[in-house]
Amino acid sequence: MTHTTNGTDRATSTSTAPNTGAHQAFVLLRTVFTVAPIAFGLDKFFGLLTDWEDYLAPWINDLVPGTAHEVMLLVGVIEIVAGVAVAVAPRFGGLLVAAWLGGIILNLVTMGEYFDVALRDFGLLVAALALSLLAAGRGTPATAR
Repeated sequence: MTHTTNGTDRATSTSTAPNTGAHQAFVLLRTVFTVAPIAFGLDKFFGLLTDWEDYLAPWINDLVPGTAHEVMLLVGVIEIVAGVAVAVAPRFGGLLVAAWLGGIILNLVTMGEYFDVALRDFGLLVAALALSLLAAGRGTPATAR
């Protein structure tokens, strides 16, 4: 939208107003990428959703010290941190979640299994990048609240 004030054209952005689609998309993505990583991270400790160790590529299990279960506990901590990062600094947190999802995709593809999960995670990666872009467009440097 353009406003004219004293003969000068000035562009006005309304994309971050509370009722715009961009703002609603930002809130939706920020909420999902806060809650989901924290929930999945916590489940690494309780194992209610699945046997997470089944999703760990053997080469990664061989590369890191400890058991697959211990690796998944570390993964859980990282996911919780990523969810908190999205809540506190969505511009950075969105990039962190996107990078984390990229690692998950690499893990799954190199296993030669779970291609459906890898494809789903690619869609989530793109959504996490969209969150980061929406946060950047909100104007605050690092946090873009």
